[in-house]
Amino acid sequence: MSALVICASSHHGNTRKVADRIAGVLAAPVLAPAEVTEEQIDTADLVGFGSGVYWMAFDPDLVRLVRGLTARPRGTAFVYATSGLPETPLRRYTRALADELTTAGFHVAPEVFHCRGLDTMGPFALVGGMNKGRPSAVDLAAAEGFGRRLARSQP
Repeated sequence: MSALVICASSHHGNTRKVADRIAGVLAAPVLAPAEVTEEQIDTADLVGFGSGVYWMAFDPDLVRLVRGLTARPRGTAFVYATSGLPETPLRRYTRALADELTTAGFHVAPEVFHCRGLDTMGPFALVGGMNKGRPSAVDLAAAEGFGRRLARSQP
């Protein structure tokens, strides 16, 4: 099985820490959206797409990458994210990204990995941020477990 992890992590490196743990289990490279080609995506059996969540949305570069993919049959994709606050029923950003991946031709893994990360956006900066110390060692161990489950689910 060949795997690739695409990661947009721009503020505190929260999402990159998670991506590195998942990629370590999958023996996969971690690339930023601007570094990856459609050919690399097409040759991988399993491709992860993740970023920090900013104002209830994934990183714009990651979303542009996914929307720019030519629709054709592809392997399996998975979604992962870090955020300061939990996803709300009013704005299902993980579902929206999964839908875009399905449109691009991926089979999307049903499990999403999501954990808290240090958040210093907007008013949280005034108090030094929220979720200090996140992702924690427990979060990163959970990311590794997620990676193992993904690996076991592949043919």
